[in-house]
Amino acid sequence: MTKAHKITYWIATIWLSLGMVSSGIVQLIHLKEEAEMIDHLGYPPYFMTILGVWKMLGVIVILIPKLPLLKEWAYAGFFFTMSGAVISHLAVGDEAKELFGPVLSLILVVLSWYFRPPSRKISSLKA
Repeated sequence: MTKAHKITYWIATIWLSLGMVSSGIVQLIHLKEEAEMIDHLGYPPYFMTILGVWKMLGVIVILIPKLPLLKEWAYAGFFFTMSGAVISHLAVGDEAKELFGPVLSLILVVLSWYFRPPSRKISSLKA
């Protein structure tokens, strides 16, 4: 793994983690603006708690060493969550500016997953 790959991985992973933790906290405390957005998208309020808990758990799994299978699940969960957010905003006719956060998060998920070190991949279990 080259130095550039390591740097790309850690930058993407740190920014992804910060985004997931901050949005997860906002969802867990049911911040008024977030509750209004969730309602606007057509989801029930308890959905914020579910998303917030899973985001926190996903960040923990991605940041700790080992557990490559759980990491795959966390990345998949983040991918589904962020792509679902993009689709939800499009479905209700939101402006393009509302897509910035979810699309950026989606890009960070893909970059972090793609550039992750071999020790954080499932294939390393076979070695």
